[in-house]
Amino acid sequence: MTTRDIAFRKMNGLGNDFIIVDARTGPLGLMPPDIARIANRETGIGCDQFIALLPGKNGADVFMRIFNPDGSEAGACGNATRCVADILGSETGKRDIVIETIAGQLPSVIHADGTVSVDMGAPRLKWDEIPLAEEFHDTSGIELQVGPIDAPVLHSPAVANMGNPHAVFFTADIDAHDLAAIGPVLENHPMFPERANISIVQVIDRTHVRARVWERSAGLTLACGSAACAIGVSAVRRRMTERKLTVTLPGGPLLIEWRESDGHVIMTGPVTHDYDALIPHTLLPETAA
Repeated sequence: MTTRDIAFRKMNGLGNDFIIVDARTGPLGLMPPDIARIANRETGIGCDQFIALLPGKNGADVFMRIFNPDGSEAGACGNATRCVADILGSETGKRDIVIETIAGQLPSVIHADGTVSVDMGAPRLKWDEIPLAEEFHDTSGIELQVGPIDAPVLHSPAVANMGNPHAVFFTADIDAHDLAAIGPVLENHPMFPERANISIVQVIDRTHVRARVWERSAGLTLACGSAACAIGVSAVRRRMTERKLTVTLPGGPLLIEWRESDGHVIMTGPVTHDYDALIPHTLLPETAA
């Protein structure tokens, strides 16, 4: 028997879904294998990321830990940040929320229409900050390709770190590529010592792009906030779009602005509260506390 129940809230941002648990009053006693069991869509509850809320520090309202479905820890998740800001706003009545992660603090603003903006900070663009396995002076297009050397299917991705590593490939038609097949190969490419999120992007016009994302450790996703930020930054660096643009993902649109005044990336989008429940005891370790 577990020593106590663990309540969770299921939320999503454009279909990118999360199990969110409150660990501000005490440790959960969950290890990575336990989180992976809970996150499993076939035998557990299922989610794209497992989120644990801890007491805030350094002036933040909360500290957010982000776990992938395999139990590994991630540094950033923009969609989850919006959901957590919504929770904190409901608890406190505040419209301005500061959420801290292992990648840094993410100031967030809850708007009257229910959407949430998150300041995702400035992108890290140097090769050793992303990181890459070899040096590139210009990371807006590195030497990496998919397919034959004389006729690559995808090539020259822009790379950036938005709390986690991202590679962004631009193409004429995102639906022409089997991202489920090439995503895991690129995620684990030797060029990315910490693996990478892989996006393929189609520019519609100067203020709108379409994208699909293979998320590191999670696979194909309906939406990825940090990827949308990396896409916006990459499109601007390649002079394909304006600094303020809509990134339409399979789950819906996110508004991205790479602010010129301070270099920070602002992401705005909706949140959805699905339901509240308890994690079944069959998914918890006997010593969970």
